[in-house]
Amino acid sequence: MLFRSVTGGSPARLGELQIWDVAAKTLKFSTTVGYDTLYGVSWSPNQKFVAFGCPDNTVRAYDVESGKQVFFNAAHNDWVLDTAFSVNSDHVLSVSRDMSMKLFHFETQRFIDNVTSITPGALKGGLNAIARHPAKDELLTGGSDGTPKIFKMVRDKARQIGDNSNQIREFAAMPGRVYSVAYSRDGNRIAAGSSLDGKGEIRIYDANDGKQLMRVEVPTGGVYSVVFSVDGNTLAAAGFDGMVRLYRTNDGGLIKEFFPVDVQPAKVAAAGN
Repeated sequence: MLFRSVTGGSPARLGELQIWDVAAKTLKFSTTVGYDTLYGVSWSPNQKFVAFGCPDNTVRAYDVESGKQVFFNAAHNDWVLDTAFSVNSDHVLSVSRDMSMKLFHFETQRFIDNVTSITPGALKGGLNAIARHPAKDELLTGGSDGTPKIFKMVRDKARQIGDNSNQIREFAAMPGRVYSVAYSRDGNRIAAGSSLDGKGEIRIYDANDGKQLMRVEVPTGGVYSVVFSVDGNTLAAAGFDGMVRLYRTNDGGLIKEFFPVDVQPAKVAAAGN
């Protein structure tokens, strides 16, 4: 069965997690969580669990079949904005406005390590997005400094103040903040979307050597979501203006753009009616 997950909510009121059966076009379950909007839902590779972040600084996960919470950790010091599972579904990772990427053991719900550096000043602002390599435990992140980076999940050197030994690669900085990152299915390319001063930008890089492969400007608003097609030939992007755009990944050419939902202005009743 094909399920999809959605997180959202009503700011300062409640968060909501929904699981949908796409083929049947039915809601499998919906549950409220906390008292504010939820962020960054991700599926475990074994398809049994979904994890997400909360503005109460917690990372949580739910069992898809039972609809019950099975993971909770509050190691972050600020809003948790995105999550990812390890290849074997045995670890959860999260990024936050507190400028850290954290690693947790799923079954025991324990905090294990800060994947990113703990050196004061090493990180420039919060982290907004995370994506795992399709076949190995390497994590792509983006955030306030506009610079996508790849980190290995498991530390293989003793932590030293001043080091950033888990970082594998850093890509050329984009304008503004990076709000979304994605791997191609073969893991050889990465995409990122950013926003600055009411404009957006999309870039594709070679994941292995860092070379920029594609760049597209979006003058109508910031880019908040990017994803590769299964064959890697198309990149979908969406953002502030509500438009979904499909681009060719080889040259950045626009294939199609559309509004996913037809929104009609509300009708105002005449005075006295």
